[in-house]
Amino acid sequence: MSVWPHGDMQVLIGEPEESAPEAPAALRHTAEPGTSTLLVSLSGLTDADDASRARAVAFAGELDRRLVPLTHLVQPRGPEGPLRRGDALVRWVAGRVRAGDDVLLHGYDHTADPVGSWQNGAVPRIGRRTEFGALPRHEATLRLTAARRVMTSVGLRTDGFAPPGWVASNGTVDALREHGFLLCADDTALRSTDPSQPSIRARVLTFRRADQWPRSEERERPAGEHRRARALEQAAARTASRGGVVRIALRAKDLRKPHRVQAALTAIDAALSAGAVPAVHRGLLAAAEPAA
Repeated sequence: MSVWPHGDMQVLIGEPEESAPEAPAALRHTAEPGTSTLLVSLSGLTDADDASRARAVAFAGELDRRLVPLTHLVQPRGPEGPLRRGDALVRWVAGRVRAGDDVLLHGYDHTADPVGSWQNGAVPRIGRRTEFGALPRHEATLRLTAARRVMTSVGLRTDGFAPPGWVASNGTVDALREHGFLLCADDTALRSTDPSQPSIRARVLTFRRADQWPRSEERERPAGEHRRARALEQAAARTASRGGVVRIALRAKDLRKPHRVQAALTAIDAALSAGAVPAVHRGLLAAAEPAA
């Protein structure tokens, strides 16, 4: 879990000609007290994968039918290179944002081991799993600067960050503060960079979390997948009934499996039936700037 430093921040990601948005006053629930909030995110899309984008379009359409916005976790650089203005993926995300979706910066290029040989002990094991999980401030700054350059060039604007693997090192947090980010969505909470404001406890629900499912069910088996689906639905309904924040996070690869798509939609329906109010991650900021 990250330790958040002191200091106010301004947004630096966005179009060069635009002024930075004002810092939010707080991180908050937008719903009435006791009412749950539903957040749905999607990561892992790249411009080179037309099939994945088509599946994402279909999934977003299902969310539209339910009046649920989608938060896009955008990776600025993929295997085919950095995003470019005019790319099909960029155009689609920008259009979705104009219609009510939102964007969080999702790392830079998701390099499996961006850390150097200077690490020792347990830190390299974290670094090999998550791009920003073990970086010192200087290394994180280099990656955030490169990511900001790409995001600015394609016209997407955000002051929120979701680290790959949902883990951000203290050095990454320092770099985020210096680069004007206002929100970091990690594994267990939505954290404002203003230390005077409380974090919102919200554990992410995914098909990937090993500690959510028994190890015997980690294999791709019909029975195990069915139990995963039921567990996701039950967790969403339980959190919503308690007035918590339901965070359902999907990857593009999850959309390749129809049973996972259906499981996610069933969990979303369960949260909605329990009274959860749909929102985007940065919508929990008291004064968030539009993403694009």
